[in-house]
Amino acid sequence: MPSAHSPASAAVPDDRLDWLLLTQTPGLGREAQRRLLAAFGAPSAVLRAGPQAWAEVVGPAAAAALGARPDDSVALAERTLRWLDEAPGLRHLLPLGHPDYPRELLNTADPPVLLHAQGQLHWLRAPGVAVVGSRHASAQGLDLAHDFARALGEAGVTVVSGLALGIDGAAHQGALDGGGGTVAVVGTGLDRVYPARHRALAHRIQDQGLLLSEFPLGAPPRPEHFPSRNRIIAGMSLGILVVEAALKSGSLITARLAGECGREVWAIPGSVLSPQSRGCHQLIREGAALVEEPHEVLDALRVLHGGMALRPGTSLPDGETPAPPAGAADAQEDPLLRAMGFDPVTLDALAARSGWPMDQLLARLLALELEGRVARLPGGLLQRRGRG
Repeated sequence: MPSAHSPASAAVPDDRLDWLLLTQTPGLGREAQRRLLAAFGAPSAVLRAGPQAWAEVVGPAAAAALGARPDDSVALAERTLRWLDEAPGLRHLLPLGHPDYPRELLNTADPPVLLHAQGQLHWLRAPGVAVVGSRHASAQGLDLAHDFARALGEAGVTVVSGLALGIDGAAHQGALDGGGGTVAVVGTGLDRVYPARHRALAHRIQDQGLLLSEFPLGAPPRPEHFPSRNRIIAGMSLGILVVEAALKSGSLITARLAGECGREVWAIPGSVLSPQSRGCHQLIREGAALVEEPHEVLDALRVLHGGMALRPGTSLPDGETPAPPAGAADAQEDPLLRAMGFDPVTLDALAARSGWPMDQLLARLLALELEGRVARLPGGLLQRRGRG
């Protein structure tokens, strides 16, 4: 469907410098850029139009900004062209009107005029679901994000997130571990990795998924960049899944942006005692769908988006229940995991619940830790991992 934001003609490679000069002009915002493109067509035509014509479309202040383009913006554009040409099959510019520009994002109120991309563009053509949540996630939350993202990836859904610590990173890992695709929308230039601890993950995403940014090369991780990044995550996805979130968190803002775009919002409930569950509970009170299993998200996508094509073997026949998650049967048979429950617990409390002697309790806990079924949290707390 054509968008009101599309320029008159699609971009061609020869237009790259013009796109960069237009979008990297200091003081010229996205709305002014889109109005100029709507008035004049291609960015080359915008740049040729001249101050008087610009002022008639966007006013004298924006026209003055475009006419006073500093030398360093030209140098940045030329540097970006060199960066692109160093890896032509891997690095791309996606302006409005480009055939690979995310379709869902194009039809939002504030689409980026130009996106920088690094990786595999074909993941933008698959249906996308955002998976977001707390940077300070619990072990349980990290496992949930990984497992849900893996199931989505295995079904052919592109998992979209923001490369942050915590839930974002677990979601990217899960999608890749499931052989699927993931898009990391970042708040810096693509020549930087933030946070630095995710450098290896960013390289893996570059090879198997896609890194995406509206910010120019060299852009640092400024606080104001992340709300802008979040609107892209929300806008390019068919729906958003919030795994864990505090009441005041960027994840809730992203979810509300998704709702404003008409996207589906899903939230995973948690313990009423956990601050990281309160944001999800608030979203559910506001109308987000409560989900407990990945198939619920996939089923909703099929219903809401016309039986969208997912990979074979991911649908459930009518009336059939999904298979339990890995480890569920073992968890039901393990008395220590039953005593632990799903909330963080102290060693003394676990000893009191289970009635086990301390030496036997410590030995079994060590075995469960080595199996990856129990995690130690700050403050001496213990928590079961996984949904089983």
